[in-house]
Amino acid sequence: MAGTNGKQKTVRDMILSLALIGLAAGFIYLLVPHDDHAPDIQRVDYRVELLTARRAASYPVAAPQGLPSTWKATSVRFQGEAGDRWHLGYQTPDGQYVQIEQSTQKRADFIDDASQGASATKTTEKIGDRTWTHYTGGRYDALVLDGTTGSTTVVAGTASFTELAKMAAALNVS
Repeated sequence: MAGTNGKQKTVRDMILSLALIGLAAGFIYLLVPHDDHAPDIQRVDYRVELLTARRAASYPVAAPQGLPSTWKATSVRFQGEAGDRWHLGYQTPDGQYVQIEQSTQKRADFIDDASQGASATKTTEKIGDRTWTHYTGGRYDALVLDGTTGSTTVVAGTASFTELAKMAAALNVS
């Protein structure tokens, strides 16, 4: 029985140590801030980049006109050295992402890159006087403008096809 007292003391010490570690972990958890909502993304003004792109690009650069103010422009860039690549990103009113991508790069490679792996479907949609092909299966769904030569226009993102179509309908090249 002499050894039993030593084993009980070891078990008791282990339980006390675990309780102390649990209290310390709980205290640290309370100190760490827990904010579950997404951060507010800042709106960007893309007018200067749009004017620059329209002067430099070899194709008519598209940007939306007449979208409600609840659509928030979040990113913009023009890369003349990379196939005259134009990018304009938006956050939709329900927090999804929509981007306009245009380039003179090889069409298939550009669509794959802009849609992050989506493939063409047999579905086309007439938006205004333009025809767009639906692409799905990638990270983004996409609408690709048909009937253009010299450049490719892609409207892609995490938003629904309804939202993508709203962006496509708002595109202006003037």
